[in-house]
Amino acid sequence: MEGTEGQEGMGRRRPNIERGSVVSTQTPHSSEAGKPAGKPAGKPAGKPTGKPTGKPAPAKPMPGQPNGPGSWRRGRWVLLLLAVICAAPIAVSYFIYYVVKPTGGSTNYGALVEPQRPIPDSLVVTGADGKPLKLASLHGRWLMISVDNSACDKACVTKLYFMRQIRAAQGPERERVVEVWLRTDADKVADVIQTAYPNTDMLIADPAQLAAWLPADTGTRITDHIYLVDPNGNLMMRFPKDANPSKIKGDLTKLLKWSTIG
Repeated sequence: MEGTEGQEGMGRRRPNIERGSVVSTQTPHSSEAGKPAGKPAGKPAGKPTGKPTGKPAPAKPMPGQPNGPGSWRRGRWVLLLLAVICAAPIAVSYFIYYVVKPTGGSTNYGALVEPQRPIPDSLVVTGADGKPLKLASLHGRWLMISVDNSACDKACVTKLYFMRQIRAAQGPERERVVEVWLRTDADKVADVIQTAYPNTDMLIADPAQLAAWLPADTGTRITDHIYLVDPNGNLMMRFPKDANPSKIKGDLTKLLKWSTIG
């Protein structure tokens, strides 16, 4: 009987388990070991974890756009500087035109012969071989022409020397240029001059025909100048008395550079 009652009593007894305590099932080697039992391992999804600050998140800067008020100010200064640079040439041109008032000028040293004078078809010269030929037959190259008598004084020799040096200074282009000495008489030329200027065409011409074709500057004669004839046979430039050979060279160099003829 006692055994039966003991069994019934044991059946009516319930284990005395304190509420609120949870037995941890973590092992000593678990990644959650040491944390209080009953707390969730992670934060609940969908609930904010911090206090709201009340300020919106700053906008991300766009690539290539200025950031901040300082950048915009710099941009305005750059635009202003570009506007000044673009307007400067116009302002300078207006200043020069209305204030300085340029009077104009030319870039060539020799005086242009206007209108151009073609070599007269009637101008016949005599060559070193004694045969007559038309001066116009020399067209096709640039002609540097000097006029003097056959005695050829110091001024005459100086012009011949200048023409020789100016032609030589053209380098490979010198073959486009011919030196011509138009003699106003048939007297013999000194051997020393013929030897010194073998590449100069020494031709005999009528002085009256030369005077009618070649213009002289005021107070000068045609024997004071060096003349330039283009490859088309047109007299187009006259250089002054006692000319500067370097400036004659400059004019001829430019003509040879920009001309496609001769």
